[in-house]
Amino acid sequence: MAEKVKVQLEYVINCSPKVLYNRLSTASGLAEWFAEDVRVKGKKFTFSWEGSEQVAEMTMKRENRIVRFNWVDDENSYFEFRISQDELTGDVSLIVIDLADADEQEEIIDLWNAQISDLKHVLGS
Repeated sequence: MAEKVKVQLEYVINCSPKVLYNRLSTASGLAEWFAEDVRVKGKKFTFSWEGSEQVAEMTMKRENRIVRFNWVDDENSYFEFRISQDELTGDVSLIVIDLADADEQEEIIDLWNAQISDLKHVLGS
């Protein structure tokens, strides 16, 4: 099995942590930018893209701070959103942590850049 590498990306988002958290932790929020369709049953989220589906379980959530999803078909793989706010400037940052196969690191970064661009568009940021 290929070695996973941790990819950590940070984006400045012009909105409140509360508004951002809603887009990261709810099916309706995630369906606006992350996947074409998102269904929730308990802690399991089913994400649909172009006819394929993947299921992830929300394994961690702290209001307006952190959301983590573990992929059900690969228990060693997860992605996590962390929201941080600079105490002095009030700037809100979204930190995305994802695990990728070493040879897919660039693809993962490009994918997240595109996804977060969609998120910023949805937020009017």
